[in-house]
Amino acid sequence: MKLESHIVVEKPDQGVVESLTAETGLSRQRIKSAMAKGAVWLTRGRKTQRLRRVKRQLKVGDQIHIYFNSDVLDEDPAEPLLIADVGEYSVWQKPYGLRSQGSKWGDHCTVVRWAERNLVPERPAFTVHRLDRAANGLILIAHSKTTAAALSQLFSSRNIEKRYRALVKGDLSDQQGSMRIEVPIDGKDAASEISFLKLLDGKQESLLDVRIETGRKHQIRRHLAAIGCPIVGDRLYGEQNEQPHDRDLQLTAYRLAFVCPVSGEPVDYHLDLAAG
Repeated sequence: MKLESHIVVEKPDQGVVESLTAETGLSRQRIKSAMAKGAVWLTRGRKTQRLRRVKRQLKVGDQIHIYFNSDVLDEDPAEPLLIADVGEYSVWQKPYGLRSQGSKWGDHCTVVRWAERNLVPERPAFTVHRLDRAANGLILIAHSKTTAAALSQLFSSRNIEKRYRALVKGDLSDQQGSMRIEVPIDGKDAASEISFLKLLDGKQESLLDVRIETGRKHQIRRHLAAIGCPIVGDRLYGEQNEQPHDRDLQLTAYRLAFVCPVSGEPVDYHLDLAAG
């Protein structure tokens, strides 16, 4: 079931749940669940934000929006693993399937919302970079607007080293040293550097180390597909009918290294991955 509705508040004592129930025909329980999962929004003046509090006092002229998609709201989020909590930011290992950020349809299946609800002490969380839903690995979450801006600046100025491990189709064992891929993505410059590690699966798959200089959407997946070596498990840019069907996207973000905006000291977060 999928629906969206928009209500203008006409009375100061108008309740959120009651208004949405009357407008949509959904039960009070479903409305409350949708609110908790980030599918209800409040517009007041020029500001629009998620509305989670059932007893939020409304004002005449406010607008309530609900974006109800049962497929999204019924998802059960996978649990990320906390790698480091620096206070102003945290580092997580995002599993396959968990989103980096939400949409108007909800945010309960995001690492950002997980951080907000599970860190002690509780604090706000802000997205500073993204990792494909199909991929897994390290992701940074900021916990203040100041730190979010500082980390975002590090990413935009390319002062964060990002490394990935990818298992691709094809034999790249004759690749000596690193190989640079410069294929524009959506009309923008994009650069990736790959290094061969070893052959797997009877010389049909190659394990690669990948470093990216830019952060375009699906950059690694699109660059590796462009050279004829799509990532194993990539249903979007690889072979859609590949076998076996149960393999996840074999792409892991295993290292983030940068100068910490809080301490001013170099930090290096990495996952322990076997080189082969």
